Amino acid sequence: MKVIFPGSFDPVTRGHLNIIVRASALFDEVVVAVLVNQEKRQLFSTPEKIEMLNELLYDYHNVTVKEFSGLLVDFVQNEKANAVVRGIRTAADFDYERQLSLLNHSLYSGMEEIFLLTDAHYAHVSSSFAREVASFGGDVSGLVTENVARRLRAKFNKTS
Repeated sequence: MKVIFPGSFDPVTRGHLNIIVRASALFDEVVVAVLVNQEKRQLFSTPEKIEMLNELLYDYHNVTVKEFSGLLVDFVQNEKANAVVRGIRTAADFDYERQLSLLNHSLYSGMEEIFLLTDAHYAHVSSSFAREVASFGGDVSGLVTENVARRLRAKFNKTS
């Protein structure tokens, strides 16, 4: 079974990695789909995000990283995938993802969505928290991997 794990990954966090690694153990093929959203101000460019993800996932031979724009359902159909994987940290995440799932299903009834609960160690982790902590020069090692932390420090010109 081929699944899609979509997101903006700005930056990729330990929580994202937790879901990707677990999905790679459950499914034959996982496509990590990096959303290109020109409307949203991003810290990292799409090529930077893809590079970070590829650095972190090189050992996972059933995981590929691709960019996409437009409707997720179109990307899923073009990839001939069976489902979308979503990480759930909180009840609020579930409510939001459930609404998206219902919308996506109305656009393409052939697409299933699979919710994976994020490991409790990463329930507090988000890209926006990583960006904010890094912007003040804080320690982001619990939120992101060292290579991502290094890139965050470079973006904010922090040497700590």
